[in-house]
Amino acid sequence: MGKVSVKSMVEGGKAVPGPPLGPALATYKVNIGQVIAKINEATKGFAGIQVPIEVSIDTATKSFEITVGSPPTSQLIKKELGLDRLARTPWTTPVPKEGESPQPPFKGDLPFDKAVSIAKAKLGSLGTHDLKKGVREVVATCLSCGVTVEGKNPKDILKEIAEGKFDSRMK
Repeated sequence: MGKVSVKSMVEGGKAVPGPPLGPALATYKVNIGQVIAKINEATKGFAGIQVPIEVSIDTATKSFEITVGSPPTSQLIKKELGLDRLARTPWTTPVPKEGESPQPPFKGDLPFDKAVSIAKAKLGSLGTHDLKKGVREVVATCLSCGVTVEGKNPKDILKEIAEGKFDSRMK
């Protein structure tokens, strides 16, 4: 049959033999305990973050290899801010009702320098090798996660990046 691969998202260092990973591995009759132990060992540095993994299995010999991918940008933002969960809906500017504050709710504030460090860490997997474009992607992710950047709406930061106001801080 050759080689097959099983892809999944697991919490760093906390993979379990239950669904969705266990049943997918059981189909290929590999030692699930060994696979889970290797996954947990390989992902322990990403504790508290969902990490994409791929298990390549040689169906003839039942040998396997684990490949750990780069965590999603939103997970890195969540870890940087020390949050349990990010907003489920994008950060928009709603029209305030009478007596309400005009500021929309947000989950946290990411310093610009942290956005740059996340972009540097993810540069190869963001689909660009241009740091400025990578930072724009991280800031745009902040917008969809309900996170401000430098205390401002991420849309304003995106405009400022385009104008070159942060060029000196992206080195």
